[in-house]
Amino acid sequence: MVLRTFGWSFGVTAAGLAFAAFFWGWKGFAVVAILSILEISLSFDNAVVNAGVLKKMNAFWQKIFLTIGILIAVFGMRLVFPVAIVAITAGVGPFEAVDLAISEPDTYEQMVTDAHPSIAAFGGMFLLMIFLEFLFDEREHRWVGWLERPLSRLSGVNALSVCLALIALLASATALAPHAHQYAGHADKTTTVLLSGIAGLITYLIVGGLSGFFENKLEEDEEREHEAEEAARRSGKKVTALGVGGKAAFFLFLYLEVLDASFSFDGVIGAFAITNNIFWMALGLGIGAMYVRSVTVYLVRQGTLDDYVYLEHGAHYAIGALATILLVTIRYEIHEVITGLIGVTLIGLSFWSSVRYNRLHRGETGGGGGSPSQEKRVTSGV
Repeated sequence: MVLRTFGWSFGVTAAGLAFAAFFWGWKGFAVVAILSILEISLSFDNAVVNAGVLKKMNAFWQKIFLTIGILIAVFGMRLVFPVAIVAITAGVGPFEAVDLAISEPDTYEQMVTDAHPSIAAFGGMFLLMIFLEFLFDEREHRWVGWLERPLSRLSGVNALSVCLALIALLASATALAPHAHQYAGHADKTTTVLLSGIAGLITYLIVGGLSGFFENKLEEDEEREHEAEEAARRSGKKVTALGVGGKAAFFLFLYLEVLDASFSFDGVIGAFAITNNIFWMALGLGIGAMYVRSVTVYLVRQGTLDDYVYLEHGAHYAIGALATILLVTIRYEIHEVITGLIGVTLIGLSFWSSVRYNRLHRGETGGGGGSPSQEKRVTSGV
Protein backbone atom coordinates (compact mmCIF):
# COMPACT_ATOMS: atom_id res chain seq x y z
CA MET A 1 0.00 0.00 0.00
CA VAL A 2 2.76 2.46 0.95
CA LEU A 3 4.85 1.64 -2.12
CA ARG A 4 1.82 1.92 -4.37
CA THR A 5 0.88 5.30 -2.95
CA PHE A 6 4.36 6.79 -2.61
CA GLY A 7 6.03 4.97 -5.50
CA TRP A 8 5.91 7.91 -7.89
CA SER A 9 7.18 10.26 -5.16
CA PHE A 10 10.12 7.95 -4.42
CA GLY A 11 10.88 7.67 -8.12
CA VAL A 12 10.71 11.42 -8.75
CA THR A 13 12.89 12.03 -5.69
CA ALA A 14 15.59 9.64 -6.89
CA ALA A 15 15.51 10.99 -10.44
CA GLY A 16 15.40 14.63 -9.31
CA LEU A 17 18.28 14.33 -6.87
CA ALA A 18 20.35 12.38 -9.43
CA PHE A 19 19.63 15.07 -12.02
CA ALA A 20 20.67 17.81 -9.58
CA ALA A 21 23.90 16.02 -8.64
CA PHE A 22 24.81 15.32 -12.28
CA PHE A 23 24.20 18.84 -13.65
CA TRP A 24 24.83 21.06 -10.62
CA GLY A 25 27.10 19.03 -8.38
CA TRP A 26 26.79 18.35 -4.69
CA LYS A 27 25.76 21.93 -3.92
CA GLY A 28 22.76 21.65 -6.25
CA PHE A 29 21.97 18.22 -4.79
CA ALA A 30 21.99 19.60 -1.23
CA VAL A 31 19.88 22.66 -2.04
CA VAL A 32 17.27 20.62 -3.93
CA ALA A 33 17.05 18.15 -1.01
CA ILE A 34 16.64 20.98 1.52
CA LEU A 35 13.92 22.63 -0.58
CA SER A 36 12.06 19.31 -0.82
CA ILE A 37 12.05 18.95 2.95
CA LEU A 38 10.97 22.60 3.33
CA GLU A 39 7.99 22.07 1.03
CA ILE A 40 6.89 18.88 2.78
CA SER A 41 7.11 20.43 6.25
CA LEU A 42 5.18 23.55 5.21
CA SER A 43 2.48 21.69 3.28
CA PHE A 44 1.45 18.72 5.42
CA ASP A 45 -1.65 20.60 6.54
CA ASN A 46 -2.37 21.16 2.85
CA ALA A 47 -2.47 17.39 2.33
CA VAL A 48 -4.95 16.90 5.17
CA VAL A 49 -7.32 19.55 3.82
CA ASN A 50 -6.91 18.23 0.26
CA ALA A 51 -7.91 14.78 1.47
CA GLY A 52 -11.10 16.15 2.99
CA VAL A 53 -12.12 17.51 -0.43
CA LEU A 54 -10.67 14.74 -2.58
CA LYS A 55 -12.64 11.99 -0.83
CA LYS A 56 -15.85 13.58 -2.15
CA MET A 57 -14.76 13.06 -5.78
CA ASN A 58 -15.25 9.97 -7.88
CA ALA A 59 -12.30 7.87 -9.08
CA PHE A 60 -12.00 9.70 -12.41
CA TRP A 61 -11.63 13.15 -10.85
CA GLN A 62 -9.30 11.85 -8.18
CA LYS A 63 -7.08 10.62 -11.01
CA ILE A 64 -7.32 14.01 -12.73
CA PHE A 65 -6.20 15.70 -9.52
CA LEU A 66 -3.24 13.35 -9.23
CA THR A 67 -2.13 13.80 -12.87
CA ILE A 68 -3.10 17.17 -14.32
CA GLY A 69 -3.27 18.61 -10.82
CA ILE A 70 0.32 17.69 -10.02
CA LEU A 71 1.49 19.25 -13.29
CA ILE A 72 -0.26 22.47 -12.34
CA ALA A 73 1.19 22.31 -8.83
CA VAL A 74 4.77 21.62 -9.95
CA PHE A 75 5.07 23.69 -13.11
CA GLY A 76 2.42 26.29 -12.38
CA MET A 77 3.21 27.27 -8.81
CA ARG A 78 6.81 26.14 -8.43
CA LEU A 79 8.19 27.38 -11.76
CA VAL A 80 5.77 29.67 -13.58
CA PHE A 81 4.53 31.53 -10.50
CA PRO A 82 7.91 33.01 -9.41
CA VAL A 83 8.50 34.13 -13.02
CA ALA A 84 4.97 35.51 -13.41
CA ILE A 85 5.04 37.70 -10.31
CA VAL A 86 8.32 39.27 -11.46
CA ALA A 87 6.93 39.82 -14.95
CA ILE A 88 3.79 41.47 -13.56
CA THR A 89 5.41 43.60 -10.86
CA ALA A 90 8.41 44.65 -12.98
CA GLY A 91 6.39 45.17 -16.13
CA VAL A 92 8.54 42.85 -18.25
CA GLY A 93 7.71 39.89 -20.45
CA PRO A 94 7.90 36.30 -19.15
CA PHE A 95 10.97 35.47 -21.25
CA GLU A 96 12.70 38.60 -19.98
CA ALA A 97 11.85 37.55 -16.44
CA VAL A 98 13.39 34.12 -17.01
CA ASP A 99 16.51 35.74 -18.48
CA LEU A 100 16.62 38.04 -15.45
CA ALA A 101 16.35 35.08 -13.10
CA ILE A 102 19.28 33.38 -14.83
CA SER A 103 21.57 36.34 -15.48
CA GLU A 104 20.73 38.60 -12.51
CA PRO A 105 19.43 36.36 -9.71
CA ASP A 106 19.87 38.99 -6.99
CA THR A 107 17.75 41.53 -8.88
CA TYR A 108 15.19 38.82 -9.58
CA GLU A 109 14.99 37.88 -5.89
CA GLN A 110 14.49 41.53 -4.92
CA MET A 111 11.61 41.86 -7.36
CA VAL A 112 9.92 38.77 -5.94
CA THR A 113 10.46 40.08 -2.43
CA ASP A 114 8.96 43.45 -3.36
CA ALA A 115 5.85 41.63 -4.55
CA HIS A 116 5.45 39.86 -1.20
CA PRO A 117 2.82 42.19 0.34
CA SER A 118 0.40 41.58 -2.53
CA ILE A 119 1.09 37.82 -2.52
CA ALA A 120 0.65 37.65 1.27
CA ALA A 121 -2.62 39.61 1.14
CA PHE A 122 -4.10 37.44 -1.61
CA GLY A 123 -3.07 34.11 -0.06
CA GLY A 124 -3.81 35.25 3.48
CA MET A 125 -7.38 36.26 2.67
CA PHE A 126 -8.10 33.08 0.73
CA LEU A 127 -6.84 30.88 3.57
CA LEU A 128 -8.51 33.03 6.24
CA MET A 129 -11.88 32.50 4.58
CA ILE A 130 -11.35 28.74 4.62
CA PHE A 131 -10.57 28.86 8.35
CA LEU A 132 -13.51 31.12 9.23
CA GLU A 133 -16.01 29.06 7.23
CA PHE A 134 -14.76 25.98 9.07
CA LEU A 135 -15.15 27.66 12.49
CA PHE A 136 -18.72 28.78 11.82
CA ASP A 137 -19.81 25.44 10.40
CA GLU A 138 -21.80 23.09 12.63
CA ARG A 139 -20.22 19.66 13.01
CA GLU A 140 -20.55 16.55 15.13
CA HIS A 141 -17.11 16.74 16.73
CA ARG A 142 -15.55 19.84 18.25
CA TRP A 143 -11.87 19.95 19.04
CA VAL A 144 -11.51 23.29 20.85
CA GLY A 145 -14.95 23.21 22.41
CA TRP A 146 -14.82 26.53 24.29
CA LEU A 147 -14.18 28.34 20.97
CA GLU A 148 -16.12 26.25 18.46
CA ARG A 149 -19.39 25.89 20.40
CA PRO A 150 -20.27 29.62 20.61
CA LEU A 151 -19.04 30.28 17.06
CA SER A 152 -21.14 27.46 15.61
CA ARG A 153 -24.22 29.15 17.06
CA LEU A 154 -23.43 32.15 14.83
CA SER A 155 -23.47 30.04 11.68
CA GLY A 156 -26.87 31.44 10.74
CA VAL A 157 -25.60 35.03 10.60
CA ASN A 158 -25.28 35.92 6.93
CA ALA A 159 -21.82 36.85 5.60
CA LEU A 160 -20.26 36.94 9.07
CA SER A 161 -17.06 35.26 7.90
CA VAL A 162 -16.77 37.72 5.00
CA CYS A 163 -17.20 40.66 7.38
CA LEU A 164 -14.51 39.35 9.73
CA ALA A 165 -12.15 38.70 6.83
CA LEU A 166 -12.66 42.24 5.51
CA ILE A 167 -11.98 43.64 8.98
CA ALA A 168 -8.73 41.65 9.10
CA LEU A 169 -7.80 42.94 5.64
CA LEU A 170 -8.56 46.53 6.59
CA ALA A 171 -6.46 46.21 9.76
CA SER A 172 -3.59 44.68 7.78
CA ALA A 173 -3.74 47.35 5.09
CA THR A 174 -3.81 50.26 7.54
CA ALA A 175 -1.52 48.97 10.29
CA LEU A 176 0.99 46.79 8.43
CA ALA A 177 1.13 47.79 4.76
CA PRO A 178 2.34 51.41 5.23
CA HIS A 179 5.40 50.08 7.11
CA ALA A 180 6.39 47.18 4.84
CA HIS A 181 9.99 48.43 4.80
CA GLN A 182 11.99 45.25 4.44
CA TYR A 183 9.94 44.12 1.45
CA ALA A 184 9.46 47.26 -0.58
CA GLY A 185 11.74 50.01 0.57
CA HIS A 186 9.63 52.80 2.03
CA ALA A 187 6.78 52.55 -0.43
CA ASP A 188 3.25 52.62 0.96
CA LYS A 189 1.65 49.32 -0.03
CA THR A 190 -1.81 50.05 1.43
CA THR A 191 -3.65 50.14 -1.89
CA THR A 192 -1.78 47.10 -3.20
CA VAL A 193 -2.62 45.06 -0.11
CA LEU A 194 -6.28 46.09 -0.20
CA LEU A 195 -6.71 45.20 -3.88
CA SER A 196 -4.81 41.92 -3.55
CA GLY A 197 -6.75 40.93 -0.44
CA ILE A 198 -10.08 41.69 -2.09
CA ALA A 199 -8.95 39.61 -5.09
CA GLY A 200 -8.18 36.70 -2.76
CA LEU A 201 -11.59 37.04 -1.11
CA ILE A 202 -13.40 37.18 -4.46
CA THR A 203 -11.46 34.14 -5.67
CA TYR A 204 -12.56 32.16 -2.63
CA LEU A 205 -16.19 33.23 -2.97
CA ILE A 206 -16.34 32.35 -6.67
CA VAL A 207 -14.49 29.04 -6.59
CA GLY A 208 -15.79 27.87 -3.21
CA GLY A 209 -19.29 29.10 -3.96
CA LEU A 210 -19.52 27.35 -7.32
CA SER A 211 -18.18 24.07 -5.96
CA GLY A 212 -20.67 24.22 -3.07
CA PHE A 213 -23.50 25.12 -5.44
CA PHE A 214 -22.92 22.10 -7.67
CA GLU A 215 -22.47 19.85 -4.65
CA ASN A 216 -25.88 20.92 -3.39
CA LYS A 217 -27.38 20.35 -6.82
CA LEU A 218 -26.34 16.71 -6.55
CA GLU A 219 -28.07 16.07 -3.23
CA GLU A 220 -31.27 14.85 -4.84
CA ASP A 221 -29.28 12.55 -7.15
CA GLU A 222 -27.35 11.22 -4.16
CA GLU A 223 -30.60 10.49 -2.33
CA ARG A 224 -31.86 8.57 -5.34
CA GLU A 225 -28.54 6.71 -5.54
CA HIS A 226 -28.85 5.85 -1.85
CA GLU A 227 -32.30 4.44 -2.44
CA ALA A 228 -30.93 2.44 -5.39
CA GLU A 229 -28.10 1.12 -3.20
CA GLU A 230 -30.57 0.00 -0.56
CA ALA A 231 -32.60 -1.77 -3.22
CA ALA A 232 -29.41 -3.40 -4.54
CA ARG A 233 -28.49 -4.62 -1.07
CA ARG A 234 -31.91 -6.14 -0.58
CA SER A 235 -31.61 -7.95 -3.91
CA GLY A 236 -28.08 -9.17 -3.11
CA LYS A 237 -26.32 -7.11 -5.81
CA LYS A 238 -22.87 -5.60 -5.32
CA VAL A 239 -22.90 -1.97 -4.23
CA THR A 240 -20.13 0.43 -5.31
CA ALA A 241 -19.50 3.83 -3.76
CA LEU A 242 -19.88 6.78 -6.09
CA GLY A 243 -18.13 10.08 -5.58
CA VAL A 244 -18.97 13.54 -6.87
CA GLY A 245 -18.47 13.92 -10.62
CA GLY A 246 -19.28 16.29 -13.47
CA LYS A 247 -19.47 20.04 -12.86
CA ALA A 248 -19.36 19.63 -9.08
CA ALA A 249 -16.10 17.67 -9.27
CA PHE A 250 -14.66 20.19 -11.74
CA PHE A 251 -15.20 23.07 -9.35
CA LEU A 252 -13.94 21.00 -6.43
CA PHE A 253 -10.83 20.36 -8.54
CA LEU A 254 -10.52 24.08 -9.27
CA TYR A 255 -10.98 24.82 -5.56
CA LEU A 256 -8.19 22.35 -4.70
CA GLU A 257 -5.81 23.96 -7.19
CA VAL A 258 -6.44 27.47 -5.84
CA LEU A 259 -6.07 26.11 -2.32
CA ASP A 260 -2.77 24.47 -3.24
CA ALA A 261 -1.60 27.73 -4.80
CA SER A 262 -2.40 29.65 -1.60
CA PHE A 263 -0.52 27.09 0.48
CA SER A 264 2.42 27.37 -1.90
CA PHE A 265 2.98 31.09 -1.41
CA ASP A 266 5.02 30.74 1.77
CA GLY A 267 7.05 27.86 0.32
CA VAL A 268 7.93 29.74 -2.87
CA ILE A 269 8.81 32.94 -1.05
CA GLY A 270 10.71 31.03 1.64
CA ALA A 271 12.72 29.21 -1.02
CA PHE A 272 14.37 32.50 -1.95
CA ALA A 273 15.98 32.51 1.49
CA ILE A 274 17.83 29.37 0.38
CA THR A 275 18.55 29.96 -3.33
CA ASN A 276 17.95 32.38 -6.22
CA ASN A 277 18.18 29.63 -8.84
CA ILE A 278 14.62 29.12 -10.14
CA PHE A 279 15.50 25.70 -11.58
CA TRP A 280 16.80 24.39 -8.25
CA MET A 281 13.73 25.91 -6.65
CA ALA A 282 11.28 24.33 -9.12
CA LEU A 283 12.89 20.90 -8.78
CA GLY A 284 13.11 20.92 -4.99
CA LEU A 285 9.62 22.29 -4.38
CA GLY A 286 8.26 20.03 -7.11
CA ILE A 287 9.60 16.95 -5.33
CA GLY A 288 7.99 18.16 -2.13
CA ALA A 289 4.69 18.72 -3.96
CA MET A 290 4.73 15.10 -5.11
CA TYR A 291 4.86 13.94 -1.47
CA VAL A 292 2.00 16.28 -0.56
CA ARG A 293 -0.10 14.59 -3.26
CA SER A 294 0.96 11.13 -2.06
CA VAL A 295 0.05 11.93 1.55
CA THR A 296 -3.32 13.22 0.32
CA VAL A 297 -4.01 9.94 -1.48
CA TYR A 298 -2.86 7.90 1.51
CA LEU A 299 -5.22 9.76 3.84
CA VAL A 300 -8.15 9.18 1.45
CA ARG A 301 -7.46 5.49 0.80
CA GLN A 302 -6.81 4.66 4.43
CA GLY A 303 -9.86 6.58 5.66
CA THR A 304 -7.58 8.39 8.12
CA LEU A 305 -9.82 11.44 8.37
CA ASP A 306 -12.69 9.21 9.47
CA ASP A 307 -10.53 7.27 11.94
CA TYR A 308 -8.95 10.39 13.48
CA VAL A 309 -11.85 12.76 13.94
CA TYR A 310 -9.85 15.86 14.92
CA LEU A 311 -7.15 15.66 12.24
CA GLU A 312 -9.11 17.89 9.88
CA HIS A 313 -9.65 20.34 12.75
CA GLY A 314 -5.90 20.58 13.29
CA ALA A 315 -5.30 21.18 9.60
CA HIS A 316 -7.84 24.02 9.51
CA TYR A 317 -6.34 25.62 12.61
CA ALA A 318 -2.98 25.37 10.83
CA ILE A 319 -4.62 27.14 7.88
CA GLY A 320 -5.79 29.88 10.22
CA ALA A 321 -2.29 30.21 11.64
CA LEU A 322 -0.78 30.36 8.14
CA ALA A 323 -3.31 33.00 7.06
CA THR A 324 -2.41 35.10 10.10
CA ILE A 325 1.30 34.65 9.45
CA LEU A 326 0.94 35.69 5.81
CA LEU A 327 -0.87 38.89 6.80
CA VAL A 328 1.68 39.65 9.53
CA THR A 329 4.55 39.17 7.07
CA ILE A 330 3.26 42.15 5.11
CA ARG A 331 5.33 44.12 7.61
CA TYR A 332 7.30 41.68 9.77
CA GLU A 333 9.53 38.85 8.64
CA ILE A 334 8.73 35.43 10.12
CA HIS A 335 11.09 32.54 9.49
CA GLU A 336 9.69 29.66 7.44
CA VAL A 337 10.80 27.17 10.12
CA ILE A 338 8.40 28.80 12.57
CA THR A 339 5.59 28.57 10.03
CA GLY A 340 6.26 24.90 9.43
CA LEU A 341 6.56 24.05 13.12
CA ILE A 342 3.26 25.73 13.97
CA GLY A 343 1.44 23.69 11.34
CA VAL A 344 3.08 20.41 12.33
CA THR A 345 2.43 21.08 16.03
CA LEU A 346 -1.27 21.79 15.52
CA ILE A 347 -1.74 18.67 13.41
CA GLY A 348 0.22 16.63 15.95
CA LEU A 349 -2.01 17.87 18.77
CA SER A 350 -5.14 17.08 16.79
CA PHE A 351 -3.81 13.58 16.08
CA TRP A 352 -3.13 13.06 19.80
CA SER A 353 -6.64 14.31 20.65
CA SER A 354 -8.08 11.91 18.07
CA VAL A 355 -6.22 8.99 19.65
CA ARG A 356 -7.58 9.97 23.08
CA TYR A 357 -11.08 10.21 21.66
CA ASN A 358 -10.79 6.78 20.02
CA ARG A 359 -9.60 5.22 23.29
CA LEU A 360 -12.52 6.68 25.25
CA HIS A 361 -14.96 5.87 22.47
CA ARG A 362 -13.81 2.27 22.21
CA GLY A 363 -13.10 1.61 25.89
CA GLU A 364 -16.15 3.19 27.49
CA THR A 365 -18.82 2.65 24.84
CA GLY A 366 -17.65 -0.46 23.02
CA GLY A 367 -17.89 1.21 19.63
CA GLY A 368 -21.08 3.16 20.20
CA GLY A 369 -21.49 6.92 20.38
CA GLY A 370 -19.82 8.74 23.21
CA SER A 371 -21.79 10.52 25.88
CA PRO A 372 -21.84 14.34 26.08
CA SER A 373 -19.57 14.23 29.11
CA GLN A 374 -17.04 12.11 27.25
CA GLU A 375 -17.27 14.42 24.24
CA LYS A 376 -16.66 17.43 26.49
CA ARG A 377 -13.63 15.88 28.15
CA VAL A 378 -12.00 15.17 24.82
CA THR A 379 -12.90 18.31 22.89
CA SER A 380 -11.78 20.56 25.71
CA GLY A 381 -8.39 18.92 25.96
CA VAL A 382 -6.57 21.38 23.71
